[in-house]
Order: sequence, then structure tokens, then C-alpha cells
Amino acid sequence: MTHRVAVIGGGISGLATAESLLRQGCDVTVFERQVRTGGNAISEVLPGGFLMEHGPTTINASFPGIAEEVDRLGLTAGQVELGSGVRNRFLHDRGRLFGISTHPLGFLMSSYLSPFARLRFLSEIMRPRQTDASEETVHAFVARRFGREFADKVIEPMCAGIFMGDSEQLSVSAAFPKLIELEQRFGSIMRGVIAAKRGSEPGRALFSWRQGIATLPNALAALLNTRIHTGVAVTKIIRRARGFDIVTARNGKHQADAVVLAVQPHVAASLLETLDPEGTDALAHIPAPPIGVVFLGYRREQVAHALDGLGYLSTRSAGQVISGAQFNSTMFPGRAPEGNVAISCYVGGARNPDLAGLDDDALTDVVRGELADLIGVRGPPVIRRVRRWPRGLPHATLGQKNRLVTLRATSQRVEGLYLTGNYLDGVSVANCLASGQATAASALSGLERISRRLGNKKQGSGFNSASI
Repeated sequence: MTHRVAVIGGGISGLATAESLLRQGCDVTVFERQVRTGGNAISEVLPGGFLMEHGPTTINASFPGIAEEVDRLGLTAGQVELGSGVRNRFLHDRGRLFGISTHPLGFLMSSYLSPFARLRFLSEIMRPRQTDASEETVHAFVARRFGREFADKVIEPMCAGIFMGDSEQLSVSAAFPKLIELEQRFGSIMRGVIAAKRGSEPGRALFSWRQGIATLPNALAALLNTRIHTGVAVTKIIRRARGFDIVTARNGKHQADAVVLAVQPHVAASLLETLDPEGTDALAHIPAPPIGVVFLGYRREQVAHALDGLGYLSTRSAGQVISGAQFNSTMFPGRAPEGNVAISCYVGGARNPDLAGLDDDALTDVVRGELADLIGVRGPPVIRRVRRWPRGLPHATLGQKNRLVTLRATSQRVEGLYLTGNYLDGVSVANCLASGQATAASALSGLERISRRLGNKKQGSGFNSASI
């Protein structure tokens, strides 16, 4: 018997779920309310040959299984590694840009941290593990192990860069579960890192494709082909004795044996409201502040800085507008035409949510003003593009540990209903890919249990894709 599965949401998590289920013989249909798939993984070629990433920009090659998955999808040939110009990491603190070597001892050799902070950092290996099981913020955890200055000047800007979040609000067990694991297993983060024998330059594990990150969701969508229905908004999910009815705004009602919600938390909450109040409440408590992305292209001579890094991250110093910036044309080839450079700046998030709402001119002006002071940008950009995400990345604030327990048990409360997305297992592209595949395995296992229980009785009529 063929299992019918409806995947609601065509971002990377949803596409990965659907493609995995399709490979395993399921009758899969993807509903995406936007006119295109890929979620926020949008790579756009702009006039003149600039390439803008509207969302994620890299994938971590060291993520388990990612190399095999890229090869399976036939995407290895178009892969591009970080450029040789990435030699430093930069941090913006109190109006000054500090360059720190990507060498493992870069922070210890730099004057960015005070001598006391560097000594406190080294002493982490001697500090006992935490025995209290209470949930900590990222900032509290790092300050306890490495000292407050390291937490303020390194980890806080890292959280702003990765999540556009606040280290004093994010839960360390949800945002960086590996840190908890290392502390509990080895008694020390540094001891755990040494034991893991990590590479000397972890940043160089990052990669992309010549045509940008959208290469990945485009490949998944191509495999799913006509099983994807864009421009279809699902308004309600009705539980039936056997399976579900999927109600859409303008495309009728359709049937499925199982449903996977691969949408943003607030959308999932609205669809679960009558099915799973417990899950709805957990989803409603996951914030996602707005983010603005300002992409600027310049002639090389307009920028005084060498741009010899991934970009820079900012501390919480008063008056700073940009949470993080990426030097796109240094990171990967083909991001700017010959003789030009490309820079992406990220504003808003937990620090300054109102900034993301400024109009294009006002937002560009404040960003250009900061870049002029920090990296010597002069004159108007060759090209400018602003992207706003009214709901940005989900923030794993305190309480997320318990929320995740609730959300991962959704299928126990509503048999045949599954959740996937970047709010569950991590916001990176690799996390979303892995989360989707894990959800597919869970859904298939659940469907087979249902079939066995029903004695393999013939199900009702299948999904009629012609009705869309």
C-alpha cells in the first residue's frame, strides 16, 4: 500500500522531508503558499553580475553526512570553497574593527581581549562541570566557563551573527547543545575540543555553490517536480478517523494519511490550534524578530579595507547598527564582477528590531555610514538591494528545552502529524536538511505502524493532484 503524505511548506526542511519520503515509495505532495520553493534560501543574480544571498550563505562541510548528500544530489561539481583571501575574523567593538587571525590561538595572540580575559579563557580547562541541571542562557554558560569578557566580546556578537539573537536570552542547551555535551562528557569545553581533534581552521569547512545556496533547494525541488504545488495556502487541517483533510484557501480539500508541517512556528501554531493546543502553546512562545539584509556592491577602489575575512560581527556597543556583515566577494568566487566587491549587512533581530522596518533609503544610509567609519567605504554603491524578513530566524530562548520536548511528541498526541523546521534542530542549512530527513524516517515508521494496526486494510481514495 502506498502511503499518502502531505508536506506543508516548501523550504529546505520540507523539501528534504518530501524528497526522502518519495525515494522510499510514498505518494508525496508539497503545498507551498509562496510562488517559489526554498524558503529564505534565495540566491539572486543582480544586474552587472553581482550575486545576492537573501538568506543563508554557507554550508558546513564538517556536518555529518553532508558530503555524501551533496554527492547524491549531483552537486559536488558546482561546489565552491572559501576564498584564499579569508585570513582573519573581524569584531567590531566601540567604533573600532579588530582583526583576529583564524589560527586556533588567534584570540590569545590578539590584543582584542585583555590579558586577564585571556588568562581566564585558558583556565577553563580546570573548571569543574556544572552539576545543576537548570537551563542556562548562552551568555551565563560562557561567562561561567570562560569569563564575562569573553562572553561579552566574542559570544554575544556570535549569537547576534548566527541567530540575530541575544546571548542573554538564548538557551545554551537549545542554541549550542554541543557545548553542554562537551562539558558533561569531558568536564571542559577545551578538553573536549582537543579530544575531538578538530581542524586548525574550522571556518574553512564552509562552502557554497557557484550559483549560490539556492542550488540545494532547487535540486530537491527538481526531484519532486510536479508533486510541488506553489501558490497554495493551507488554512486548516482536519483530523479524520483515518488520516487528514487538508483545506486550502482556493484549491479545495485534499486527503492524506500523514501530514508534515514544515512551516514557520507562528504558521504551525495557527494550523495546530484545534488539533494540538499543547503544541500550539509551545510554538507561540518561539520569537522570530524581523531582519533586514542590505546588499551593497562597490568598485574595489571605493573600499579602503582589505576585506580579508568572512566579514565582521558587532558587540552590543551603543550606537552600532549592523549586527554582522559578510564580505561576499572575498568568501566565494562569482559574487561580484571583476574589479568590484560585494558586502551584505544584517540589521534588526533581537537587538534592534525596529531598524528592519526603516525604508530602503533610510536603512541604506545608516548602514553606509557605519561602513564608511569601519572599512573606509566612499561614494554611492554601484548596486543596492534591501531584503526584509518580517519574521526572522527563530530564537531558542529560555524554556526552549521543554518546548522541544513538547513539540517532538506531536505525533504521540496527534497520530500521523509531524513537525520539522529550523526551530527544532538548528537554523543552519545542514541542520534543516538533516531535520527533514529524520522527520521523513519518523513519518514512514509511524505510517507503517498504523498500517499494521489496521491490518493493511485498503485506505480511501488517493490525493487528486489534478484538482489543483
